[in-house]
Amino acid sequence: MADTTDYTPPAVWVWNKENGGRFAAINRPISGATHEKVLPVGKHPFQLYSLGTPNGVKVTIMFEELLELGHTGAEYDAWMVVISNGDQFGSGFVEVNPNSKIPALMDRSGDKPIRIFESGAMLVYLAEKFGAFLPTEPAARAETLSWLFWQMGSAPFLGGGFGHFYAYAPVKIEYAIDRYAMEVKRQMHVLDTHLATHEYLAGDTYTIADMAVFPWYGAMAKGLLYGAAEFLSVHEYKNVLRWADQINQRPAVIRGRKVNVGWGDPANQLLERHDASDFELRTQDKIGG
Repeated sequence: MADTTDYTPPAVWVWNKENGGRFAAINRPISGATHEKVLPVGKHPFQLYSLGTPNGVKVTIMFEELLELGHTGAEYDAWMVVISNGDQFGSGFVEVNPNSKIPALMDRSGDKPIRIFESGAMLVYLAEKFGAFLPTEPAARAETLSWLFWQMGSAPFLGGGFGHFYAYAPVKIEYAIDRYAMEVKRQMHVLDTHLATHEYLAGDTYTIADMAVFPWYGAMAKGLLYGAAEFLSVHEYKNVLRWADQINQRPAVIRGRKVNVGWGDPANQLLERHDASDFELRTQDKIGG
């Protein structure tokens, strides 16, 4: 096994702004705002500031599923946060999410606005607020939360680990790619084994656990992440593919996957969402193109 360079860690680490690959410009070892920017506020009870990456898609799917059930109080405005431009470091965004990661959510339905950051926290908050997609029976609730937190703990190995070193790192490091590829395949096998005997992650019922796991591992099974389908032999995970296809057919999921997306097929893009009718418009119509 050989890497492109031999590296000995220095006695004291120093931030090298030039090192870090594709996302070096938005990564830094400190937190806080870099510029003043007030967040826009729309007309609906919920204001979501996000991007159509897997962590953002979890929440837009949840909103659309709630609306599909008839929970009109779940109406939301979804504002696009372009992380490549550093939008997440604006003062308004940092006030909502001090971690400067998408998504960030404000609930303005009550007398005092409530901020929620971290996508898993948003799913639980919305599920409890509307009494949907989180079972109340203790065993089923525990199973749902276990898979939800499994995703929150596991996905960084998929994205920040495998995805970074396989697709984005400035140099290909054999050890790093092998280490994270092994872990992603282990995680996919965990899911595949479980889904061999369960329709959904928590059993027979579709829950927030499925909404959390699907945008990451469903997309990986469908070959939609990092161009790594062949490399990871994702076709092997037949049960994950069955589950992903089943979820992908849900009308709310179809809508939720389009929100805050500005790349790929124009038919699957909706830069911002402010009304259900927005899904009937093409992105080009909304931006005057």
